[in-house]
Amino acid sequence: MQFLKPNLRKTSLVLLVILGLLIIACGGGSDDLEPDPVVENPTAATLVYPESNSECTEGSNITASESTIEFRWSGAMHADSYSLELKDLSTGAISKQSTRNTKLSLRINRATPYSWNVVSKSNSTTITAKSTTSKFFNAGDGTESYAPFPAELVKPAIGSEVEGNKINLEWTGSDIDNDIESYDLYFGENKEPEIFKTGIEDSILNDVAITSGKTYYWKVATIDSSGNVSTSDIFSFSVN
Repeated sequence: MQFLKPNLRKTSLVLLVILGLLIIACGGGSDDLEPDPVVENPTAATLVYPESNSECTEGSNITASESTIEFRWSGAMHADSYSLELKDLSTGAISKQSTRNTKLSLRINRATPYSWNVVSKSNSTTITAKSTTSKFFNAGDGTESYAPFPAELVKPAIGSEVEGNKINLEWTGSDIDNDIESYDLYFGENKEPEIFKTGIEDSILNDVAITSGKTYYWKVATIDSSGNVSTSDIFSFSVN
């Protein structure tokens, strides 16, 4: 029996080598681990109702001053939930509500301008997608003339840095009645800027003088033919 031991060792070694080759051939190596699943980022929702720059007349009137409006938007790809952001344009107050649906009923003030947007969220990633922002006027009893929506400041962007000694200030205005008559521009170094120019008919003011090293603040008041006035948020920019 002692003469058989070397042969047994040799046979065992051969079997081990064969077994190792079979494991490699069958994909037992670490290179064949399952790849990580691909995480899809959510897309932006499309707002449906209330429509942009419109008078909202649908909904349930709870009181003389409040009504319930159903906000609706299209479903976004790869989104598990949504956050609706609603801003009262007359006060600047902002509220946020979350839902898994593509509609949400909210109790809001009548005869009041609002803006809203929807943020798409996913349970698989922290990346979100924001829709466009839409403005509307929630109707009130016997309203015959509506105040303009607050102007949206376009250029320069808030918090931006610019160069030079002159700048063009640009904004956009909108009104349900389409009767915007003029704009008043507030501009200066104070955080609450003072009136700079009145009766501007275009939504741009060119060649405003600025100085290097200073920060400027500005806002726009929109005036319609009935004397209604709305005022934008205050923007700021710095000069290099």
